[in-house]
Amino acid sequence: MVNKNFGFGTQIRKSPFFDSTVKWGATGFSVYNHMYIPRDFGDPEKNFWNLVNSAILCDVAVERQVEITGPDAFKFIQLLTPRDLSKLSVGQCKYVLITNNEGGILNDPVLLRLSENHFWLSLADSDILLWAQGVAINSKLDVKITEPDVSPLQLQGPNSGEIMVKLFGESIRDLKYYWLREVDLEGIPLIVSRTGWSSELGYELYLRDGSKGNQLWETIMSAGKNFGIQPGHTSSIRRIEGGMLSYHADADINTNPFELGLDRLVNLDSNVSFVGKDALKKIKKEGIKRKQIGLEINCDNLSGPNTTFWPLFHKDRKVGKITSAIYSPRLKKNIALGIIEIEYSEINNELEVQINDKKFKCIVVEKPFFDPKKKITAKSL
Repeated sequence: MVNKNFGFGTQIRKSPFFDSTVKWGATGFSVYNHMYIPRDFGDPEKNFWNLVNSAILCDVAVERQVEITGPDAFKFIQLLTPRDLSKLSVGQCKYVLITNNEGGILNDPVLLRLSENHFWLSLADSDILLWAQGVAINSKLDVKITEPDVSPLQLQGPNSGEIMVKLFGESIRDLKYYWLREVDLEGIPLIVSRTGWSSELGYELYLRDGSKGNQLWETIMSAGKNFGIQPGHTSSIRRIEGGMLSYHADADINTNPFELGLDRLVNLDSNVSFVGKDALKKIKKEGIKRKQIGLEINCDNLSGPNTTFWPLFHKDRKVGKITSAIYSPRLKKNIALGIIEIEYSEINNELEVQINDKKFKCIVVEKPFFDPKKKITAKSL
């Protein structure tokens, strides 16, 4: 049982849902964006099966929002990201990258357009609020950049749609993949979006009043009772199956979009300026030297995710590293994401990975490992 008063000081914040997660069985936390995030509700494999067979509710308030408003808000958002936003509608979300002047990835947030000049960046784990404020100072654009009182929950899994109907009525079925809607739930102000970090059907509910966190949690759990809902945490198993990035693991400031196969998120052909454009043009012209790959590892079933980067070898020469690895009970394989010198990245190429003091054979395979066309997440209700 976790003492709800535990902590390391006020510099690490608790989410509005913290007490509820402890009540419902959270036994372990880590730190992400200077906040506690629940990482343990018991058996990670059970959490995975709950996610893929029914539904889980996850406290992801650590996905802090950077709010950008003002007359030049759209121009400023486009300055931050290499993705073409010219067709971004009000009420739409986009997965974007934020790059520095050298083309390195600083974050891979979801961008939400709430109104013509009102945007949120829903962040991965890095201090983009400070970056954005710094860019704004030198941009001469009329914008206001803050962190609002907004805290998301993720409701994910095949039964999440029916739970949302129970909460909001039949009209919620019309909410399309990567679109959002402003709603009120029993006096609780929310933005809901058809997004998530699970590669499953799912929604994010952005709470706009931190005083109502426990009320929202309990309301959702009650609505989901007959649909098998369980408290949970983001699943490393399902994330890696889906080939989804975890910032600081699979991407960082020294990784560029082309190495990760994210060319579609970089628009170099328009006249629009963005931070890192010249560097990314040069990288594309010269070609990448590394590439992200999928791997299957031939060893005993991994007992959990890797906690260090595992070096990859080709004939005793180090040629890359594994960044994320896990055993998939559905695929009955050890699967991994890695980054490697491009000449060794061909499918079916055989390598060795060093785990602690032992080496094991592994093979380069296609990724994602499951549902590569994203049919599960994007399906109509």
